[in-house]
Amino acid sequence: MKITTWNINSVRLRIDQVTRFLKKEAPDVLCLQEIKCIEDSFPSKAFHQAGYEHLAISGQAGYHGVAIASRLPLKKIEKRSFCEKSDSRHIAASLPGGVRIHNFYVPAGGDEPDPVKNDKFAHKLDFLDEMTAWFSEFGPRSKSVLVGDLNVAPAEHDVWSHKQLLKVVSHTPVEVEKLSQVIDSHDWLDVARELVPEPEKLFSWWSYRARDWRASNRGRRLDHIWVSPALKKAALNGGRKAYRIHDDVRGWERPSDHAPVTLKLSL
Repeated sequence: MKITTWNINSVRLRIDQVTRFLKKEAPDVLCLQEIKCIEDSFPSKAFHQAGYEHLAISGQAGYHGVAIASRLPLKKIEKRSFCEKSDSRHIAASLPGGVRIHNFYVPAGGDEPDPVKNDKFAHKLDFLDEMTAWFSEFGPRSKSVLVGDLNVAPAEHDVWSHKQLLKVVSHTPVEVEKLSQVIDSHDWLDVARELVPEPEKLFSWWSYRARDWRASNRGRRLDHIWVSPALKKAALNGGRKAYRIHDDVRGWERPSDHAPVTLKLSL
């Protein structure tokens, strides 16, 4: 089962890039974040024409929003709210074989890494705490995959400069600790770092501000694929070649600032 996660930064604006990617890479499941549209405005027809007949959408006008597009049937679709906000940051669905996929868009957190001064940062920390509490309730046999833009680059080599970004939102110690608690809550496996150990750098996001993003390569690994213990073998059986960051897509015309990230599960 080939699963891709991608913060598309407006699915309607970039539907041509999406359909190009689907034709080229043909994932079984594509999880999108920041679709930035309500469900009725989602370009469902383009997905159906590309062979992705099964859709699960949690939309919001102009902001956030997540969706799952699948060539495989989707069952038990769930949209969970966090922090008592209806801001469309989670959707889950069950796939054949008993696999349940959770697609997240964690709040970015604003610019100031101080929860007292910055409500957006406080919201981000609270959101991660709620994820930890929820996943702590999951049983050991759960065959779960967690994907999405988690807006935290946790490891030293998940950013272009660990020292320079320690006080920058997405790589601060408090965010890294909160994300670590989420991982521990269900013994999640961060597949990227299991298959591509440090010190090799891994980035999935590059700012629009860079004149030449590839030359400067000031990236961050914000986009994640995790699996529960019951899927560890399936995630690792394919070896390193089973995991890929499609950085070439970041160089396409009118790109998202995030690159798609793919994992092949050997089920």
